[in-house]
Parts: sequence; structure tokens; C-alpha cells
Amino acid sequence: MSTSKILVIDDDAQIRRTMRVALTSRGYQVGDARTGEQGLEEMRSSPYDLVLLDVNMPGMGGVETCRMIRYGSEAVIIMLTVSNTEKDKVDALDAGADDYITKPFSTPELLARIRANLRRLPQPPRQGDLEPLRSQGVNIDLSSRQVAVRGRASRLTAREFDLLSYLLARPNKTLGHRELLQALWGPDYGDELEYLRVFVNRLRKKIEPDPSKPRFLLTDTSAGYRFHLPQNDLS
Repeated sequence: MSTSKILVIDDDAQIRRTMRVALTSRGYQVGDARTGEQGLEEMRSSPYDLVLLDVNMPGMGGVETCRMIRYGSEAVIIMLTVSNTEKDKVDALDAGADDYITKPFSTPELLARIRANLRRLPQPPRQGDLEPLRSQGVNIDLSSRQVAVRGRASRLTAREFDLLSYLLARPNKTLGHRELLQALWGPDYGDELEYLRVFVNRLRKKIEPDPSKPRFLLTDTSAGYRFHLPQNDLS
């Protein structure tokens, strides 16, 4: 049983009712909204751990709603959609979503995705776990969750911090796609390469002095990603 709070944003009343019954029976606290605008109001009035957000809604669509939620919240966002194209997935992830599930889906599948994503919520860091990195105008202190590039602060989402800290803890080592996906999303993941592409690109925009010519977050073609750290920056 869980006490996590989940917000369901979907214009289909039957889906909202079905999800409320399924989630409350597992101990989740559930709120709901039928439009993106109502969902944003609900997020402003009460903190939630996870949002289930339909892509296709009248008025403010799901992708724009996701983007607006992400401006002020680190809640996990799982997008719900009838489309399974790579472009739609990338659009949702680019807007700040953490995961993506295609309708129709079973209740066990949805619950498994929720459990996997809630497990990825960051734990409070222990002081001194990770030494701050200062290199080439980039300052990264994961223990205090602070990143600055040339003196300007960069705000990272919870999942971006998870990815950055996992790579930074293993400097100069190529980490495979499957390893990264299972470490950050859970054991049921491994083929969602677009997730990594989007999140690495998002990180590059936030920590690289020139994202088009990355110095730190490097791609090893067909193999994975690595955090390049010059030897004189290693402790």
C-alpha cells in the first residue's frame, strides 16, 4: 500500500472514475481534473507525487500542460495517449514528461509503471556523498542539487539529476543504454532509447557551455553515454 498522491488529468470521466477506484484501492491518494487548466490549478493548490496526464484534451493539450507543470513541480509525469509514434513520445519527453504509456492499457500495466516511477523519486542526499565538480566553468554539486554554468544557475528536474549523478559517479566509463534505462526507470525498461536521447539532450542544454559541442556528456555511438571528466579533475 502507498500513501503517494496522484493527480489524474483526463477529459474522459469514465477513465477518471476507473483510475480513482483502481488507485485508491491500492492506498494512493487521488485527485482528478478534466482539463489541463483545472489540472494546473490543482497542482498549485496541493502538491502531488505523480501526474497521469492525457495528451489529447480540449483546450490546453497534454503536452502544453506537461510543460507548464514542469515549470514549478518535480512531480513524476506519465503521459497517456492513443498514439505510439516516436515523434509523439519525444514531444512529450521534451515537454518534461518522465514516462509514456499507450492506450488502451491494463490496470496491472499502469500500476507497474506508477510503482517504477515512484521508486525513481530522489532520496535526500547524504552530505559528502558526492564531491562537487568544478571544471571549465561548470559547477555541479549534486548533494545540494545545485548546478551552475559560467555563474548562471541551471534548474534540473528530479530525473535529470538522477541521470547526471549516475553518469558522474562513473566518470569516463561508457554506460550502455539498457543499464541506464533500468537504473533510472526500472527493470522493465531497456528498449526506450528515445528516453535517453531526450534526457541527455535536455541535460546538455543545462550543463554544457555549448550544447552543440558537448564537453562532458558524450555519446559513444551504438554503445551508450559517458561523462567525460579530465584526469586532473578526478579526485
